Amino acid sequence: MDADARGRGKAGAARRLAGYSALAGLLSALLVLPLACVAGVGARDSAEWLLTEPVDLGDLTTPQRSTILAADGSLIATFFRQNRVDVPLAKVAPVVAKAVVAIEDARFYEHGALDLKGTLRALAANLDGAGGSAPQGGSGITQQYVKNLLYVNAENDEQRKEAVETTPGRKIRELRYAIAVEERFSKDEILEKYLNVAYFGDGAHGIEAAARRYFSVPASKLTLGQAATLAGALKNGNQYNLRLNPEGAVNRRDTVLDRMAELGVIDAATAASEKNKPLKLKLTETKNGCTESKAAFFCDYVQREILTNKIFGKTPEQRERLLWMGGLTIRTTLDWKTQNAAHKALLRHVPAKNDAGKAAAQVLIQPGTGEIKGMDVGRELGPNEERGKTWINFAADADHGTSIGMAAGSTFKAFTLAAAFDEGMAIGERITAPRGYAPTGFKDCKGKDVSDTKVLTNSSDGEGGKSFSLLTGSWHSVNTFFLLLEKRVGLCDTVKMAKKLGIRRADGKPLQEYASFTLGFNDVSPLRVAAAYAAFGARGKYCEPIAIKRITRSDGKSIPVPKANCEQVIDKGVADAVNHVLSGVLTKGTARGLAIGRPAAGKTGTVDNYSAAWFAGYTPQLASAVWVGDPRGGYKYPMTNICLPTHCGGPVYGASIPGPIWRDTMSEALRGVEAGRFTRPPSMFFRKGSGEDTVKMPDLRGISLNAAISRLSAIGIDFKVGSHEYSDKYKEGQIMATTPPPGTPIDPGSTSLTVILTISKGKDPHALPTFPDPPTDPNNDPWSDTLPWQTPN
Repeated sequence: MDADARGRGKAGAARRLAGYSALAGLLSALLVLPLACVAGVGARDSAEWLLTEPVDLGDLTTPQRSTILAADGSLIATFFRQNRVDVPLAKVAPVVAKAVVAIEDARFYEHGALDLKGTLRALAANLDGAGGSAPQGGSGITQQYVKNLLYVNAENDEQRKEAVETTPGRKIRELRYAIAVEERFSKDEILEKYLNVAYFGDGAHGIEAAARRYFSVPASKLTLGQAATLAGALKNGNQYNLRLNPEGAVNRRDTVLDRMAELGVIDAATAASEKNKPLKLKLTETKNGCTESKAAFFCDYVQREILTNKIFGKTPEQRERLLWMGGLTIRTTLDWKTQNAAHKALLRHVPAKNDAGKAAAQVLIQPGTGEIKGMDVGRELGPNEERGKTWINFAADADHGTSIGMAAGSTFKAFTLAAAFDEGMAIGERITAPRGYAPTGFKDCKGKDVSDTKVLTNSSDGEGGKSFSLLTGSWHSVNTFFLLLEKRVGLCDTVKMAKKLGIRRADGKPLQEYASFTLGFNDVSPLRVAAAYAAFGARGKYCEPIAIKRITRSDGKSIPVPKANCEQVIDKGVADAVNHVLSGVLTKGTARGLAIGRPAAGKTGTVDNYSAAWFAGYTPQLASAVWVGDPRGGYKYPMTNICLPTHCGGPVYGASIPGPIWRDTMSEALRGVEAGRFTRPPSMFFRKGSGEDTVKMPDLRGISLNAAISRLSAIGIDFKVGSHEYSDKYKEGQIMATTPPPGTPIDPGSTSLTVILTISKGKDPHALPTFPDPPTDPNNDPWSDTLPWQTPN
């Protein structure tokens, strides 16, 4: 509004306040009966009650939409009960305020909580309305704001009905709030609040949402015609819906323009010109919820984190209201590069609508922070009955996705391996693993005997019947080896190790402790497995998985979020030993061929009867767990004789489909990221040399420096780059020599071993040409008459 209008408003404030007492007395005399019924007070106390500020006024707020953002600030999803974004009046085009005041309350800046003439006329008419006449209005902008505010804060249908019912009692209740609002806020502030709470039809609540919904512009960019059209919709947002009733909306717009001209806000010529223009809509759809998000299952995880975690409210109702109406800006950990890589890899290997009915899920976590960088199920989020859709987030625990989890198979062997190293066993420690073994002599953490008389055998991707070290037993994933290793370490210590690394059942129940624990029969989520393996990548530091980095309210204030609570749960050297062993799985074990061109480690997992398959792998920068199975039940629908794009026929192992999904995801997610290196384990883990721990120096000649680094890192050998020399045999940049030379027996655990790499500079451009030696036959001497650079006659 202009300065004169504001001045008139301030000058009238004192007069309004003085007149409220007289007004209250008059209204009390007129309305003693309905007021007593509504408020429970008598006529004597009516005036005092009317001028007392309602105790809940400060608690009434307009519902705001919340947004979930990726780590880079881009939008993941929006949540709202009412599509509304509050904006200050300064960010609303001035012509909007002029149009709204002109059509809604022309004397807004001159009167107080109500326009006495209009309101008293309406009240008197309504009191005499018993003869059948229609109820009259009379509410100004302040009272309209109060009515809308009470409506949007109603928590049930009865309260919503009371907020809009046409009765003298409602008018008096509105007036009481209006008086308090006029005393607490300036006229501009009241107008701002009204514009933000008002409904403009088609799901657009507030002027900003309406501007974007109908015209795809912010409220600050609205033109005169657009402002008049939206101001006209305030009378009845449903009736004058610009999209559904454009003719009615135009007629109402013209009424607003005529009123603005009548009041002198615009001239008649301008009004006539605007009225001749057609209504041009440019609609923008604001998506609500996770179903249409490009990261739907991560979005769903964040949503459930807020709805289930008491840090966001004591009751489910409070938490739901906070998310859907609290105007939150939720900044998450999601990295789009990682997320898109996971989604692409999952669909490439296990399409959402595959004929086999299989599904896949993957979670990627950053070691050392616990931040979830990607999460996907490879299906659309939606009704389970529809092909290619599911409401179940197989990547998460039950409290974050309703999944009860899946048996993790041999991925659990890493916990037994870690427990062995934690108790001081060496990499060269050997155990003879039979082809079959009945695990007896096992006790759980309560001392109960949990032996099994059933003979357990090695899976088809493992082997047995010979002696293995911790290195080769892990590389070949030998079931009977790990059962005997678990017995030597202790079942309870293995369980405790898994718990230290954050492993828990997806349904929230305690881990089951039986002899075959190391074979992974407990139902867990990819989220938990990924977080545990991330701890190995972080050298023994475990972090609770987190998806939310910070949350701010619409007023800019932050609210607490769950913390990762990172903790060093196992010694660094123990983690280093695990990393050293599991690195070989990718080059010499069950996942050979799945290396990604940088230091990495991992473990395959094939569940009993091929009911599911897993792969868990990691680098120092990123950890991932992949599950592939059947949502209908893996034992009823096993992973055998199925045909998918990259695997057709035969059983599915951890390296068949999950491993390639992991490889493809990690290769893309880490593209352009400098490769990290695992730390060589302490020499104590190599103290028992048995031939398994001594390896031969690989022949690196003729390969690139990066390829050489990858091979040396995979077997835990330190290196440094030596000289660069000319070579006639090797191209520039290739390894031309190593110290020690290829084939030399070396101990990867030796602290004194550093391989020196000599790099080729290619051929020497300044070298003199070489010639063949002279022939020994004097009768056949080409040198006798002609030199090499001469042409013979």
